[in-house]
Amino acid sequence: MEEMLKVGVITSTHGVRGEVKVFPTTDDPARFKKSQKMILDTGKEKLPLTIQNVKFFKQFVILKFEGFNDINAVEKYKKCPLLVSRKDAVPLLEDEYFIADMIGLTAVTEDGEYFGTLKDVIATGANDVYVIDTEKYGEVLIPAIKECILEVDIAGGRIKIRLMDGLI
Repeated sequence: MEEMLKVGVITSTHGVRGEVKVFPTTDDPARFKKSQKMILDTGKEKLPLTIQNVKFFKQFVILKFEGFNDINAVEKYKKCPLLVSRKDAVPLLEDEYFIADMIGLTAVTEDGEYFGTLKDVIATGANDVYVIDTEKYGEVLIPAIKECILEVDIAGGRIKIRLMDGLI
């Protein structure tokens, strides 16, 4: 399991006082108000940051970090992901999972036959869609609904699915 979870990506600077515009990759953008500690992954190092101020603008979150007081201090961090440790992650409800934990799960049919590997999760308005990479059918899209997703076993590394008519 991943120890660090991505909660956003810095897309650009915002103003001249060291604020950044962040595209949230979390289901709960309000988490930026709750959690003051973040990790900035520069690609070369991981910098601990403390959030000083949070604003929301359209689909973005505007963040001000302590110690970064002008545009020059933050400009080099465009496209860098923001991470939180698993212990600081938002608690999950029943039947909720971190996408990072699901990627790579083995998909089996309700009969126990190997089907493929979970490659991606697409968030849509109604429900998530699981992208399963198969040898026989290529990429297969499975809606994340109770009728199709019978069991998710993160510890066991598998997901049990029902292939409804029309899915393949």
